[in-house]
Amino acid sequence: MTRPPALKRHRTLRWRLVAILAGLLAVTSLVIGIVTVLSLQSYLLGQVDQNLAQASQRAVDAKADLPPHSDQQPGTGSTGTGSTNTNTDADHDGDHPFVGAPGQSANTVVAVLRDGTFIVQGFTDNQGNQHQLSTAVKTQLRAVPRDGEPHTVTLAGLGEYRVESTATDDGTVFITGLPLESMEGTIDQLALVIGIVAIAGLLLAGAAAAVSVRRALRPLQHVAATASAVTELTLDRGEVPETMRVSEKDIEAGSEVGQVGSALNQLLGHVSNALVVREAAETKVRTFVADASHELRTPLATIRAYAELSQRSYDDASPALRRNVDRIESEAVRMTSLVEDLLLLARLDSEPESDMRDVDLSAMVTEAVMDAHHAGPDHVWRMEMSEDPVVLHADGRQLRQVVVNLLANARVHTPPGTTVVTSLRRAGDRVELVVTDDGPGIPADLQPALFERFVRGDVSRSRTAGSTGLGLAIVHAVAEAHGGTVSVESVPGRTAFRVSLPVLPAATND
Repeated sequence: MTRPPALKRHRTLRWRLVAILAGLLAVTSLVIGIVTVLSLQSYLLGQVDQNLAQASQRAVDAKADLPPHSDQQPGTGSTGTGSTNTNTDADHDGDHPFVGAPGQSANTVVAVLRDGTFIVQGFTDNQGNQHQLSTAVKTQLRAVPRDGEPHTVTLAGLGEYRVESTATDDGTVFITGLPLESMEGTIDQLALVIGIVAIAGLLLAGAAAAVSVRRALRPLQHVAATASAVTELTLDRGEVPETMRVSEKDIEAGSEVGQVGSALNQLLGHVSNALVVREAAETKVRTFVADASHELRTPLATIRAYAELSQRSYDDASPALRRNVDRIESEAVRMTSLVEDLLLLARLDSEPESDMRDVDLSAMVTEAVMDAHHAGPDHVWRMEMSEDPVVLHADGRQLRQVVVNLLANARVHTPPGTTVVTSLRRAGDRVELVVTDDGPGIPADLQPALFERFVRGDVSRSRTAGSTGLGLAIVHAVAEAHGGTVSVESVPGRTAFRVSLPVLPAATND
């Protein structure tokens, strides 16, 4: 089932609010996570730098444990460009107590340069095994500024280190590096925990926000449902049912939604009152028209009778008197037709029940076309019907009025020589009566109001007789009373009136 547009907009608003709340929470969680990780990283890095400074100072203090300057092997010195025969360094560097001295943590890199030559270099792993540094690492250590400040260096094959290089007065350079692997692992684990907690919190908060927003907007949903239900009512008559109101519990909320609900109830109350007043006024008008039409029938019949009697009684009357009597009779006939039409419309409005019985619509149409042929011999009349008779359970008198009015409309509002085709067929569970003519057509601006009362055709559709403007209104009212529809399609050269009626089941005879 298609949801009303108001409910769709309500759901869109609800999910939009949930998305906004979730987005704000996500941004807040991201900012908190970033600030926490950066703060911890800064703190741990400060601890590493403090440990690095202590380790570097211990290395400088253990200067006496270094080999004497004279122990340096020939050929291991530095060239003027600072390059070193590192293979010779590696051959003479072996394990040394200076590397992995007491107080140094595992994987602490220690190197000592004297006159550009590594006299001590290496690190001790977690198992206490001492390892020498690779050529790439030595090259990286040589490039560390000798300012006694910590620097972050990614040593080849060893990972990220915090390195400090300090030069003594005699030109000896002490290089100490502490690994950042433990700190990075802590930071990564913290970031992972924060991410998991943030996602879990975001999901829980999103679910809680959805429930909260849904509960907060539930009165608005009731208001939207009430408004949508009212839009589906047929408000051409009657009133808005009392059940079509926003409940008191939604109005008593005291919120903006409650105010909207209260305003909607007041609006519906005013609309209902207006509809009741209009219905009462229309009922009075229909009653007046019905009573007036009924009362006018007798004096009109009397006028016609006296007119006919005058024509028979005064054989020696003057031509002027005869013309006056003829005019009185013709106008009385026209007024009688108008009164009969008004009375029929009033009855259709006030008494939709009809004298329903099986009607041979094929025979009825045939008779009506024959009558129209006699009334308008200057038109061409044709019929298109199936061989099987079309029987319809309906009010025969009213249906005959429909056929007669459509044929009279085609005869009166089209010029002589116009071909009028009347077709009758059964299509499934409906019966279609179509009256088509090849006359000048109906103006497009007149077609929407063509079936309203007292609407007459344009003067271009010539009239050879008077028109009350009620014929098509009667067709429309009778079709609606039988649960059917009537429509018109008109262009210059072709006008088609189509009446579609449902095939109702026949009444059960007792």
